[in-house]
Amino acid sequence: MIFSLQGNRNRNKSDEQLLEEYCSGRDLKILGELYSEYMHLVYGVCLKYFKDREKSMDGVMQIFEKLIDEIPKHKINNFRSWLYVVTKNYCLMQIRSEKSQKEKMVEWINDSMIFMENTVELHPIDENEHKSGEALRECIEKLKDEQKLCITLFYYENKCYSEIAASLKIDEKKVKSYLQNGKRNLKICLEEKNDGKKEK
Repeated sequence: MIFSLQGNRNRNKSDEQLLEEYCSGRDLKILGELYSEYMHLVYGVCLKYFKDREKSMDGVMQIFEKLIDEIPKHKINNFRSWLYVVTKNYCLMQIRSEKSQKEKMVEWINDSMIFMENTVELHPIDENEHKSGEALRECIEKLKDEQKLCITLFYYENKCYSEIAASLKIDEKKVKSYLQNGKRNLKICLEEKNDGKKEK
């Protein structure tokens, strides 16, 4: 569906009428007629948050697709105000998601640098094929509660330091400390298991 940021000034139906018609028949042409009136406002809000024209235009299209399912779920008294809130929340969620991805990348790089300084041997938990290994799982179970939680959240639930800190209500430095100590204890535990197998 092609939209114009200029809006549709010649329509002869109110927002309320168009909302009612769309909810009754789910006709995308009716939704397009309703949405086109406010596209310039949606674009403006996106541009305010993203500071990027292309990303803002993508946002306009993404929000339209979001409205297809969201509108029937809500009782909307003022479409303009409701749409503003939807747009603002969309922008904030996008920014938060991008920030989270960047944080994870920075943490991965930092962890890699620390790892390279300390050893040339990859830790078993950093190798995806070993994450489900029985020996590794047994060693994780032996860790102290804080270390076990941080290892599980970071490696198995893909949480970043800040998310783990917020979840456990502790400082990020403690999260890093628990992860480093947990990895060290896991390595010791796994080496002991391997030595035990060799002796047999």
